[in-house]
Amino acid sequence: MNAPYDVARVRAQFPVLSTTVRGKRLAFLDTAASSQQPEAVIEAVAEYHRSSHANVHRGVYQLSQKATDAFEGTREKVRRFLGAASTREVIFTRGTTESINLVAQSWGRRLGPGDEILVTWMEHHANIVPWQMLCERSGATLKVAPIDHRGELDLDAFRALLSPRTRLAAFTQISNSLGTALPVREMVAAARAVGALTLIDGAQAVPHQRIDVQSLGCDFYVFSGHKLYGPTGIGVLWAREAVLQDMPPWQGGGDMIRTVSFSGSTWNDLPWRFEAGTPNISGAVGLGAAIDWLEALGIGSVNAHEQALLARATAALRDIPGLRIIGEAAHKGAVISFVMDGVHPHDLGTILDAEGVAVRAGHHCAMPVMEFFDVPATARASFGCYSDEDDIAQLVAALTHAREVFG
Repeated sequence: MNAPYDVARVRAQFPVLSTTVRGKRLAFLDTAASSQQPEAVIEAVAEYHRSSHANVHRGVYQLSQKATDAFEGTREKVRRFLGAASTREVIFTRGTTESINLVAQSWGRRLGPGDEILVTWMEHHANIVPWQMLCERSGATLKVAPIDHRGELDLDAFRALLSPRTRLAAFTQISNSLGTALPVREMVAAARAVGALTLIDGAQAVPHQRIDVQSLGCDFYVFSGHKLYGPTGIGVLWAREAVLQDMPPWQGGGDMIRTVSFSGSTWNDLPWRFEAGTPNISGAVGLGAAIDWLEALGIGSVNAHEQALLARATAALRDIPGLRIIGEAAHKGAVISFVMDGVHPHDLGTILDAEGVAVRAGHHCAMPVMEFFDVPATARASFGCYSDEDDIAQLVAALTHAREVFG
């Protein structure tokens, strides 16, 4: 029998959670934007800088080889974490946004007039703007699958928008602004049926559920380390090897080349063909430590804990007069977006901060979602492995106080 989830033990591993904000206990409820880092990750990065720092791949001396082993060791950890077939399919980037731009700038060069890309209405800007830019320069067309007022995808409309002209369907696994969990398996299968490739934005999914890219059947999968209890400035593009082999390099420079002369250059093997320049070595070390730490904790246990908190928080927020939850899909990640009558979300965020509660307030890089729900912005509370019932109580008390302040 599995031991019960010990959130106090988990919280004790995050130094920042022992701090106070404006004299109040910190209730950190902005994990969907960027998670906090456990001591194991902080120490792994610090130890790299103390004893292992050197440039990778280029040095024959021991320190460089040690740094290279650590860097490439994380690539193998990511491979296992995603269920990928080979480390040749794992490309390090600065994050989800750069990963998507890499696909748009490299794979996207083949698109032309008559080709179509399909996204959904609930995408983060990072999964909209690169495709808009690609369509502008290539003459391709961007199609958008609609959502309903529960914040759920219209799957039938998504299927209807697919056609032999669809070259790529790109969609989030869990909406950062609504928390909606999309039916990605069905979406991938529908896209494959018309011959389209698929890209899944997994930034909000990888910290909360086990991912197996081979089982999903997608062609590209992207995520960021800083939402996975790791450092900022490091992320991953996973792609099927056969797809990568057919893609030209995106950026030129060191480490992505095999030979260079003024008459022409040849490219390195996968995955280094897509990793020009000195990489974020310490970030990769931190990402590897974060994966180790989260897997030891147990992703399934984390998800169950977060879902229980989500249910309790949702019920509590529904009881607050004048508060409306935006996005109530049947299947959600640990995210609640909401508005309060007569209070702008930015003002609400400021009031909550005075009570030690950290939430995100704004459009969450999802302005089409705000347009759809006819709100200027929302406040968003998001949970992580370290969130607890005291965080919920503090949030509810702060929101009740805000209701009293604004009448």
